[in-house]
Amino acid sequence: MKKVFKTAFIDTIPVLTGYLVLGIGFGIIMKSNGYSILLAFAMSLFIYAGSMQYVAIGLLSGGASLITIALTSLMVNARHLFYGISMLGKYKNIGKRKPYLIFALTDETYSLVCNDQLSLEDKERADYYLSVSLLNHFYWVLGSVLGAVLGSVLPFSSEGIDFALTALFLTVFLEQWLTSKKHTPALIGVGVSVICLILFGSDKFLIPAMLIIALLLCFYNEKPNSLIPRKEDSSNV
Repeated sequence: MKKVFKTAFIDTIPVLTGYLVLGIGFGIIMKSNGYSILLAFAMSLFIYAGSMQYVAIGLLSGGASLITIALTSLMVNARHLFYGISMLGKYKNIGKRKPYLIFALTDETYSLVCNDQLSLEDKERADYYLSVSLLNHFYWVLGSVLGAVLGSVLPFSSEGIDFALTALFLTVFLEQWLTSKKHTPALIGVGVSVICLILFGSDKFLIPAMLIIALLLCFYNEKPNSLIPRKEDSSNV
């Protein structure tokens, strides 16, 4: 178990750096909006949905209804429905770990547990999945608490900090754009978002945009995507 945990820790170091930065940003924004350190800790521990936690701050502060929050949560996290299906085989017969592994499956954790190059036995793989999930979860909670504490003791403006998550998604988007030959899904997403932003305004465009994008992608049919060869193999967590 120690060997497996050490391997998991080394593999999750990139996640550690990203989660600390994003978690600190979330904690600072939570505190600047008048919420307690305890609430920041509880959200990161029990909700554990980075992008949705950022969105939730605005929804809660703006007095959004429960229906709006529920629909927004569904749309923002709908990607889990798709890549979660691919984990049925990996998490089969994994025992008591399964409920937590399902709960803790984030984008970054998914990218690590899907690594088929690991030279581990079946029992070691189960321990590896659990170690990666626990470590990534811990990094996010730690970053959130640190951010909330910093927001309490350091008086400074939090304006612009919430752009950290936007910057992360822009980086991922550009990486996928550069490594992909076919950009139709990306163009659908950008185009629909811009149109809905114009039609519904910045406060109400997200849900209709996500619904329309999901509907269009359901009817979108194209051969499996091929990647553009790169001089250096780069991966983002």
